[in-house]
Amino acid sequence: MRVLHVITGLAAGGAEVQLRLLLQHSRHDADVVALYNAGSVAEQLRADGVTVTDLGMRSNTQVGAVLRLARLIRRGRYDVVHTHLFRAGLYGRLAARLARVPVVVATEHSLLDDQLEGRPATRAVRALYLAAERLGQRTVAVSTSVRDNLLRWGIAADRVVTVPNGLDVDALAFDPAARTAVRAGLGIPEGAHVVGAVGRLHPGKRFDVLLDVLAPTLGPDRHLLVVGEGAEREALTGLARDRGVAPWVHLPGERPVATHLSAMDVLASPSRYETFGLAVLEALANGLPVVYRRCPALDELGTPVPGAHEATDDELRSLVDDVLSRPAGPRVPPTELRGLDVRAVAARVDDVYDGPSVHRRRGR
Repeated sequence: MRVLHVITGLAAGGAEVQLRLLLQHSRHDADVVALYNAGSVAEQLRADGVTVTDLGMRSNTQVGAVLRLARLIRRGRYDVVHTHLFRAGLYGRLAARLARVPVVVATEHSLLDDQLEGRPATRAVRALYLAAERLGQRTVAVSTSVRDNLLRWGIAADRVVTVPNGLDVDALAFDPAARTAVRAGLGIPEGAHVVGAVGRLHPGKRFDVLLDVLAPTLGPDRHLLVVGEGAEREALTGLARDRGVAPWVHLPGERPVATHLSAMDVLASPSRYETFGLAVLEALANGLPVVYRRCPALDELGTPVPGAHEATDDELRSLVDDVLSRPAGPRVPPTELRGLDVRAVAARVDDVYDGPSVHRRRGR
C-alpha cells in the first residue's frame, strides 16, 4: 500500500517528530509532502530514505497549490492520503478527493478546549474544519481528550478512532556520556542542577512563566535549559536578561531531544493546553522526574506513573524545588510507558487504513 502523508510544515515539533517516528515503523511505503517550511524534520526524513516534497506555499489563499498537490497524488498512484495539522487537512483532503484517492485519513494532534494549534477556534475555522472532515473517512485522535472535542464539534463517533502518540522508549534512554557532553558544550558545571523544558518557543508553551517562576532560584548551581525553537526566542532572551539570570538560561534551539534530556535533572512543563503531552512522556522515558501542568496521556494511562508530579501554577516552583532536594535515583523508564511503544502504535495506524478501504469497497 502506498501512503502519502501531507503535513503543514516540517520544523521540529510534536506532530512532525511523531510523523517521522511512525514512518520508521510503518509496514507501508510512504512519502511526505509539506505545504511549506520543510525544516529540520524534512532533512531527517530524507536521511531515513523518505521522499519529501516541499509544496512551497506562501499564503493560505494559494488555491493553485491544491491542484499541484492533486497532480502529485495522481502521479504517485497513492492508495492512502494521511493529513496532519489544520492547513494540511484542508488542502490535503481536498486534493485527495480531486485525485480520487480511495482512503483519506487525518490525525488530529492539536484540538483541545476550542483551541486549535494553540489558537482560538473561531466559528469560521470550525466550519472549514468540519467541511474538510467530510472529505475523508477517518480522523485519528491522539488522546481521549481530543476525541471528546471532535465529538463535541459534531463529528460522528464512528468516524473517529483514538490512537495515542508513540514512544521509542529505548531510543530515549538516559545516556551518561551525552549528559557530560551536552553540559560541557553549554558551559554547565557537572554538579549543577538543570531544570529542563522541551517544545516550540511558542506562547502556548508558557516557557516565559516557567522562567519567571524559577528566576529567583537560578544561579551557578541551578540552570534552566529550554530545547526548541520558535518566535518567542527573543522575548525569552530579553526576559532572562531583565531578571538578571541570562548566564544561567540556555536556549540552544532545535537539538536532539534524548541527549539533552540526559543533561537535565527535572523536566518542567507549564503548558495548560496539551492534547497529549509528548515532552512529559519523553522525559519520563529518559528516567527524569517531571513536574507538569497538563498531560492527557498520563491521565489516560489510568495508573500513577512514578516520577510524574502534576502541579498548579502556584505549585510549580515548590515541586521543582522538592524534586531537586531529593537524592537522584537511577535513570530508568517507568514500566507503565511500554504500552505506548511506537511499534504497536504504528501498527494501529496502519490498520486504520484498511478499515476505510474495506468499508468503501463494500459500499460500492
